[in-house]
Amino acid sequence: MTSQPEKVTRKGRLTPAKARRESKPKKAQRTEEILQRLKEEYPEACCALEHRSPLQLLVATILSAQCTDKRVNMVTPALFERFPDAASFAAADMVELEEIIRSTGFYRNKAKSLQGLGQALQSDHEGEVPATMKELSSLPGVGRKTANVVLGNAFGIDEGVVVDTHVGRLSNRLGLTGESNPVKIESDLMALVPQDDWTIWAHLLIFHGRQVCKARKPACADCVLLDLCPAAEI
Repeated sequence: MTSQPEKVTRKGRLTPAKARRESKPKKAQRTEEILQRLKEEYPEACCALEHRSPLQLLVATILSAQCTDKRVNMVTPALFERFPDAASFAAADMVELEEIIRSTGFYRNKAKSLQGLGQALQSDHEGEVPATMKELSSLPGVGRKTANVVLGNAFGIDEGVVVDTHVGRLSNRLGLTGESNPVKIESDLMALVPQDDWTIWAHLLIFHGRQVCKARKPACADCVLLDLCPAAEI
């Protein structure tokens, strides 16, 4: 782990009161510093869902709802071997599909979404995953968050910021937003984070949230953002 700035004291830290009074230019400057420190801390940060194509990432992201990435990665090899393309998902036997993805939870709804996804891709997109927010968001089981994951990681298009539980929690703790609604959090982050970094920003916060800034007991003493975080406990 990268060592945090030396001699971070209560007097010198960013307090919640200071964060509330922070101007937009100052907040943007602090966001840039947060971004650079996390890039140095997690040079390996990337999408945790294993995939080899836009379709595989799209399917994996749908399965990841209310499920860990680790569990999804355990399920998808057999899933993609049995259903390698949109046509196979469109024609899937629901009982078989449900059984393969059962351990990801909510498997009946997810199976229905995957079959509908395959059918929509076949009928409207020649079996290929589209690369626009509008087209992706119109697909069964696909919302803005899922579309952002696919656009950013499969197509290299920074259309928006993925806001999952880690990104939402850390963005609030860091004083970059005061919102709880993912759409509003995303809007606040898009105004602060450079667009070229929208995709990597989410990965960095997810890595940091899993390893250091945990929900119940954040390890503030080991955090490279200690002096930049109004929620830090020192």
